[in-house]
Amino acid sequence: MNFDWIIVGAGFTGATFAERMAAAGKRVLVVERRTHIGGNAFDQHNEHNILIHRYGPHIFHTNSDVVWNYLSNFTEWRPYEHHVLGLIQGHLVPVPFNLNSLTALFPGALARRIERHLVVEYGFGKKIPILTLRESKHREIKELAEYVYKHVFEQYTIKQWGFLPEELSPSVTARVPIAVSRDDRYFQDRYQAMPLRGYTALFSRMLQHPNIKLLLNCDWTDFGAELSGTRTLYTGAIDEFMGFRFGPLPYRSLRFDERTVNKDSFQPVGTVNYPNSNDFTRITEQKILTGQLSPITTILTEYPTPHEPGRTIAYYPIPREENQILYARYLEAARSEFPMVIFAGRLADYQYYNMDQACARALKLASDNGGPNWTEKCGAQTIS
Repeated sequence: MNFDWIIVGAGFTGATFAERMAAAGKRVLVVERRTHIGGNAFDQHNEHNILIHRYGPHIFHTNSDVVWNYLSNFTEWRPYEHHVLGLIQGHLVPVPFNLNSLTALFPGALARRIERHLVVEYGFGKKIPILTLRESKHREIKELAEYVYKHVFEQYTIKQWGFLPEELSPSVTARVPIAVSRDDRYFQDRYQAMPLRGYTALFSRMLQHPNIKLLLNCDWTDFGAELSGTRTLYTGAIDEFMGFRFGPLPYRSLRFDERTVNKDSFQPVGTVNYPNSNDFTRITEQKILTGQLSPITTILTEYPTPHEPGRTIAYYPIPREENQILYARYLEAARSEFPMVIFAGRLADYQYYNMDQACARALKLASDNGGPNWTEKCGAQTIS
C-alpha cells in the first residue's frame, strides 16, 4: 500500500493526527469501521431536522489555547455554557452541588451556617471531592457530605458505573465535587462553545486534506498485514487489537432513547440528572446544546449498561486498579509485537479523555512523529 501512515479510527484522536501528518506532506489512510466520521462525537439531523448527538451530549470546553486555535481552523463557534440540574428530593438544583444547591435544599439559617464553615475550611471558589468532604472533622460539613453522597452521588455512580464510588479510582469522585461557589456552570474552562454547524462538519473539514484517503464501513482487521509494516496510529480498543488474549477489558456502555416532543422546550437546562429515581441517569435536550430554533424539541434519555464486546459500544473504561494492571499487560505485549503501531485514544489508552484532551494528545503525537510543532499557533480564534 502506498501510504506513509494508516490511522485506525476517525474520532478526535485519529482525525487530528491524520490532518497533522497530512499537513506535513505524509500520505495518510484513515480506516473507520463505522459508516460515519467523528467517533462518538458524531452528530446528524433527525427526521424532524433537530441536530442530534447520536452518542450522547458532547459539550466542548478547554483551557488550552493550542487546542482551541487548532480546532478553530475547521469550525466557527457558537458560545455555549453548559448547565446541569439534578432532581434531588423533588427539587431541581444545580449540579455539581454548590452553594446555590445548598440554599435550595437546606433551611435558610442552617444553609448559611454550613456555607460559612465551608468557606472557612476550604476557601471560596474551591472544589472539594465528595470523599474528601466526608473526612472533615466538622460535624455539619460531614453531615452535608453524607447528604450529598447519599442523594446526589451514590446512586448515580452505581447506575453509571455499576460500582460504589469508593470502589472506583479517586479520579471518578474528583470529577463531581462540591463547589464552594455560586457559579452554576458545569464547566469553568476559559473556552466553552459548540461547533456552529456541528461536530460532523468539523471532522469533515479536518479530513478533506488531499493527502488523506478515508475508508468508511471498513474494518481495520482487513489491513492486518499492513499494520505490521506501515506506521500506524490505532485508536480502537487495545484488548480487541490483541484478540482478547488476556480477557476483555471492562467498559461501561450506554443506550439512548430518542424522543421528539411537540412543544418548544422540555426542560430548563441542557441536561437534567436523575441520581435516585428511574433507571436512567440523565435527559439531554438537544436544541439547548445546539442553539437551534424550532417549535418542537428532541430529548435523549441515557441508560448506562454493561458492555458486551461485539454487541455494544465501549464508552467508558472502568477506572479500577485491577483493570489498569490488565491494560498494562496488554500495552506491553502490543508494543513488543507491533513496534510500528502507536496506541492512542480513550479505548487504546484505556483512559477517559475529554475531547480537548484527545485532541491535545494527538497534536503532541503528531509533532513527535514528524508533524508540525504542536505548540505553534494554528489559526485565529473564531466565535460566531
